[in-house]
Amino acid sequence: MTIIQPDTPTRTRPGEELDRAALQAYLSDQIPALGAITNIAQFPGGYSNLTYLLTTSNREYILRRPPFGAKDIKGGHDMGREYRVLTILQQSGYKPIPEPVVFCDDESILGCSFYIMERVQGVILRAQTAPKLGIPADVMQQLSLALVDSLVDLHAISLHSTDPTRLGLIQLGKPEGYVQRQVAGWHRRYGAAQTDVIPDMDALARYLTDQLPPDNPNPTLLHNDFKYDNVVLNPDNLPDIRAVLDWEMCTVGDPLMDVGTSLSYWAEPTDDPFRKTFNLTWLPGNLTRQAFAERYAERSGRNIDNLLYYYVFGLFKNAVVIQQIYGRYRKGLTQDPRFAGLLAGVQALARAGVQALEAGLI
Repeated sequence: MTIIQPDTPTRTRPGEELDRAALQAYLSDQIPALGAITNIAQFPGGYSNLTYLLTTSNREYILRRPPFGAKDIKGGHDMGREYRVLTILQQSGYKPIPEPVVFCDDESILGCSFYIMERVQGVILRAQTAPKLGIPADVMQQLSLALVDSLVDLHAISLHSTDPTRLGLIQLGKPEGYVQRQVAGWHRRYGAAQTDVIPDMDALARYLTDQLPPDNPNPTLLHNDFKYDNVVLNPDNLPDIRAVLDWEMCTVGDPLMDVGTSLSYWAEPTDDPFRKTFNLTWLPGNLTRQAFAERYAERSGRNIDNLLYYYVFGLFKNAVVIQQIYGRYRKGLTQDPRFAGLLAGVQALARAGVQALEAGLI
């Protein structure tokens, strides 16, 4: 098997550079212990928030900021909220997260809000590179099981503890009417970002609105973007998850919404090529979507009879996110050439949702 190296950054993409002098002045004033910035690099993965490696005279840190041109997306890319989630999780004793360091809402520094956290060294398996690594099927199976079990562990965190450090958890969201608000909100976002008529998207929106499930009486903490490239793995023992990343959309609500979102990323070998760019779950050894669902049900004790609804919602939500990115590209707010063909991705996910409903299968 190819030796798997820790996740490494590359040169910052043109147009996405950070103002090093302004950042250094801010950090020297706020947290002198961070030391002098000696290098700034960028992690190339992802289409949403931008992630940079700050190397200082003392150690390495991660800086997160919204994508350029994202200010017109109301409610998205909230760096302050992501930082607050990490802080609350840290206080509650949840271990697999990076330590938050500082949040800055002064947009005169970098032109946007941003936050800094510690760097957790390890491997992040990305869909574009993982197939080249030759990971054995038995390792992939153990890794996929670990991912499901980690999601179960997150959903098992008590939201009603009398421990004062946990009181902020339930305040991260409003579980009553959560699914209804999500469906309506993502429908509105699609309308705001829409550039082309896609009948399958309209069909999914109608289904999600007409078939709303009742509120779940046992809400949990939700990550809302739980997938392989949001976990940092131990390079010497891949099933060992060192940290869970990207908490921007963390909230409180129906846990099956989290499961459905994860399954919407979970491409299988027979899925269309676009869906395979989302994740490495189609590689030999991974659980199928159905096996993922059954493992979750077994370990969590939750009823998953209506999981198809949540899976379809996940596909719809991901399609809207892609539409938002494509819409920014069409408006000329970003020049990233990766975004030029994303309309086909919106169409592919919408078609997958319609096919799932026709077949009655996730």
